[in-house]
Amino acid sequence: MLKLGFFTRLLDEAPASERYKLGLEQIVHAERLGYDTAWVAQHHFHEAEGGLPAPTAFLAYAAARTSRIRLATGIITLPLELPLRVAEDTAVLDMLADGRLEVGVGPGGNHSAFTAFGRDPADRATLMTDHLALIKRAWTGGELQGGDRLYPTNPSLVDRVWQATFTVEGGRRAGADGDGLLLSRTQPRPKDNPAATITEIQAPILDAYYAALPPGRAPRVLASRSVFVADDRASALRLAEIGLRRNRARLGLPPGGTLAEWLTAANSHVGTPNDVIDSLAADTTLQRATELAVQVHSIDPPHALTLRSLELVAEQVAPALGWAGPRAVAKAA
Repeated sequence: MLKLGFFTRLLDEAPASERYKLGLEQIVHAERLGYDTAWVAQHHFHEAEGGLPAPTAFLAYAAARTSRIRLATGIITLPLELPLRVAEDTAVLDMLADGRLEVGVGPGGNHSAFTAFGRDPADRATLMTDHLALIKRAWTGGELQGGDRLYPTNPSLVDRVWQATFTVEGGRRAGADGDGLLLSRTQPRPKDNPAATITEIQAPILDAYYAALPPGRAPRVLASRSVFVADDRASALRLAEIGLRRNRARLGLPPGGTLAEWLTAANSHVGTPNDVIDSLAADTTLQRATELAVQVHSIDPPHALTLRSLELVAEQVAPALGWAGPRAVAKAA
């Protein structure tokens, strides 16, 4: 059964403190609508890319205002973290959230952040693997260097790890580890195939993940997608043009391109509910995913229209794609 997530990048046009309050309102609204999971990304330094350097602190704030929706990091940039502190923070946060935490981790892609933290980006893959292994050992009460053990332990978190990747090898690693797989809303096109679609790029990653899963281990695959739904197409496209033009240089969109070309290049699903149902239904990655996470980035509409988009996705779009919605929530309760 397909699950539905909401991914907030905390990018509202406001100071940081207001961004966090608006992000919380969006998560609370998503919970009321029956969304299964709320995801937040970690970004250091660059406010235009993502406004949150401390995801566990923010999710503790969200945990106090919600009761059902699962709270997820998408991602913690693991090579930049002290792994035992991640183990401690997530173990405590999960207990405060009554077992609702999902821990998404990744190697990170912002090289300037590595420089600021005194780390070499060339070591990303090794640091990611070593840090994740140490975190899992700590959660389960394994002996640490010097003989200490984590307090409090939280072994159940081992089954709630997700690995983000852009590569086939990363998909294989996530599968072999028995972890969930996080697929991005967009990723770099191969140099030998610059017109490749997101589904063409992600298909071999999915193949590697499924092939590497241990026998009996259920797959967990989240496909994050840029989705902005409005009550009328003209309004949706007008806001999409504003948002994509604002983000054009960062997204690498051609200066002379049409809006349709920009939407394709940015992998954005924009329009009325029926428009978005049709475009998402054509995304073959979703046929192999266990969860769809929608985010309004890179359109980044005003807060009120983000809330409305969440409503239209929950009421019309996601049910058409196989999400059972609040009915499943009520049945589980």
